Amino acid sequence: MRIGDAARRAGATVKAVRYYEALGLVTPVRLGNGYRDYGEHDVRVIREIRTLNRLGIPVELTRPFLDCIESGRPHADDCPASLAGYQDAIDDLTRRIGELSARRAALVRQLHEAAHRNSTVPPGEPMHDFTSLPAGLPVPEDDGACDHLPGLAVPRLELAATDGRTVRLDAPGPGRTVVYLYPLTGRPDRDLPEGWDAIPGARGCTPESCGFRDHHEELVEAGAGRVFGLSGQDTTYQREVVDRLRLPFAILSDPGLRLADELKLPTFEAGGQRLFKRLTLVLRDGLVEHVFYPVFPPNEHAGQVLEWLRAHPA
Repeated sequence: MRIGDAARRAGATVKAVRYYEALGLVTPVRLGNGYRDYGEHDVRVIREIRTLNRLGIPVELTRPFLDCIESGRPHADDCPASLAGYQDAIDDLTRRIGELSARRAALVRQLHEAAHRNSTVPPGEPMHDFTSLPAGLPVPEDDGACDHLPGLAVPRLELAATDGRTVRLDAPGPGRTVVYLYPLTGRPDRDLPEGWDAIPGARGCTPESCGFRDHHEELVEAGAGRVFGLSGQDTTYQREVVDRLRLPFAILSDPGLRLADELKLPTFEAGGQRLFKRLTLVLRDGLVEHVFYPVFPPNEHAGQVLEWLRAHPA
């Protein structure tokens, strides 16, 4: 058969077969007119080379397996040299995996270092990378899911905070407490749930936190005795965010979303997780004094809370 026929029968390309020939792995019979004549044995050899190559054995190192076939063995790996070829390929892959793992670890370290280094904000210099949001994000609508909250008693929940304390939401301290609830914060080394930007109100947790950071002193001066962020993420994850963003306040962890169940807060599903919808509570004397919902745009929300506090002095 011609080279094209042999290539089709073996599931290879003509170019690949010619390469195998150039290496002396495939040796078709030469006819009197100079044409190559490929037989069933050649087709088998070509298939064997492709199979071994898919396993990660370079074409150039398949010779021991082909010699095993030439010796009359029914399988290309029936010979000791073939087994040694397998082991060599395994050793090579192990070495490459080790090198790639080391490179990956180095990249993760660099990413972590850069993410933390670039979170430092010189005085008077805006933090564009964190406060900017993509254009065209869907705007969340007010579905009335928080209309029942003002005047409700805050449930007695004790939540772990990133500063090591345990905070009781019904008695956080005298005066007003601002608690902004958000779905989840992303990290440079973690992917956000698929389709995150298409969910109204989902995107923007990091810019929102940066806004409360940048306005923190003003919020306190306007009557917010305490400011907390709150999400369903665990404290260890939240501490990385507090450290990276240099937040001057603690984040509270409510992994079971108990606050949502107690106050019937709106939630949504994404990436297989149940998450808080973005909203902010102003608490005072164990009651919900005011609620901001929906929150948009999140990067401007801290300023909105500040305006409300100034307009409603305690």
